[in-house]
Amino acid sequence: MGKILHGIDLVDFPRIEKMISRHGSHFLERIFTQTEQQQANLMKNRIERLAGRFAAKEAILKMLGTGWRGKIAWTDIEIVNNHFGQPQVQLTGEVKKIASKLGARDINLSITHTANFVIASAVALSNKK
Repeated sequence: MGKILHGIDLVDFPRIEKMISRHGSHFLERIFTQTEQQQANLMKNRIERLAGRFAAKEAILKMLGTGWRGKIAWTDIEIVNNHFGQPQVQLTGEVKKIASKLGARDINLSITHTANFVIASAVALSNKK
């Protein structure tokens, strides 16, 4: 029997807004995939959406036990909503390799907002002990 992997992260919206104001497209392209940016640009709450994606990526890295380091790229993790609005995780590159080594599968993600904060929780099953 495997184990449950879990990661959680909390982000303050103004922090993300400040990073975008300070670094513009360099920050956006380093952190978010084109699809994530396009989906956020369609929303009236663009900063909330981006902050949610940022928190989700952090939660996934915590779930994998790595944090952001080495060859990991922020864009190795893509968060897009399915047709029901549920966030879905797509891994590529180094993050996909790490998840595979851990036997992590079926990553489930939940993202919620308050007035100034967003929290994301990532859970996966692992077939490794």
